[in-house]
Amino acid sequence: MLLEVKNLSIYYYTLAGTVRAVENVSFTIDKKEWVSFVGESGSGKSTVAYALLNLVPSPGKIVNGEIIFEGKNILGLTKDELREIRGKEISMVFQDPMTSLDPLRKIGDQIVEVMTEHGMEKDEAYNRAKELLRKVNLPEDRMSYYPHQLSGGQRQRIAIAIAMAFNPKLLIADEPTTALDVIVQDAIMDLIESLKKEGTSIFFVTHDISLAAERSDKIAVMYAGKLVEFGKVEQILENPLHPYTQSLLASVPDLWSEKEIKAIPGYPPDLRNPPSGCRFHPRCPVFNEKANLKGVCDSIEPETIEIEKGHFVSCHLYR
Repeated sequence: MLLEVKNLSIYYYTLAGTVRAVENVSFTIDKKEWVSFVGESGSGKSTVAYALLNLVPSPGKIVNGEIIFEGKNILGLTKDELREIRGKEISMVFQDPMTSLDPLRKIGDQIVEVMTEHGMEKDEAYNRAKELLRKVNLPEDRMSYYPHQLSGGQRQRIAIAIAMAFNPKLLIADEPTTALDVIVQDAIMDLIESLKKEGTSIFFVTHDISLAAERSDKIAVMYAGKLVEFGKVEQILENPLHPYTQSLLASVPDLWSEKEIKAIPGYPPDLRNPPSGCRFHPRCPVFNEKANLKGVCDSIEPETIEIEKGHFVSCHLYR
């Protein structure tokens, strides 16, 4: 096992109140494994991603839990120890590369800096940077370009090149294909998959469950700060257990069938004051149809149950 997250809870302390963004989330990632976190905007996916590097932005705070990476608790490391891990053993590709690339510095200088910060000689780092550009299918002359001179897809490739510098053990990709056309999106996914083939584990964040299903080994479904279902891709696709997972899959169009596309009614809750019991119950079609669930789903928080090996769900239907 490469990574184990136990009972992770993250709150944002704002003037408008405490936002319970992530609560009691637990999961594992094995070596050479691709795990995708899916769910609507605001479900806590990116917050979990940032927590893996102890980078939750202010006013956020990790209030509970452990993040065990190769036997070490990330949350207990000093700044210097974290600096050794970030960018070397664990790398991150952000949703918008313009937020992670310096607009005033050339691309080559930014790639080289990552490696020299971890002790590599400048000449060796420069040669490695050119090799990385070739790996992401960009010409070497892009070393002299500034970020604004590149397209969105090219900037994302640069971000991936930087993340690949030390062949990390874990790559965190926070919606790296957002705002890219489908051809570039596919190329970016191919690049990430090539990293996995070289031995890197992938933590992938997306709101598109169909995109996650194409490449992942496992899928984790988040709703309103809770991990409601976790399992292998085939388990999630062939036997979705949680009504929210079922609703997500029902909302995906299928060109090869005549199935009706169903939108999920309502909106995600305000996490300053989330619903009691199961957070999905106000929108849950099963709860609204079955009278025997009244007083259960809306008042008692469901426990996480392993239905079959490796397939977990947090729902009263499986008590």
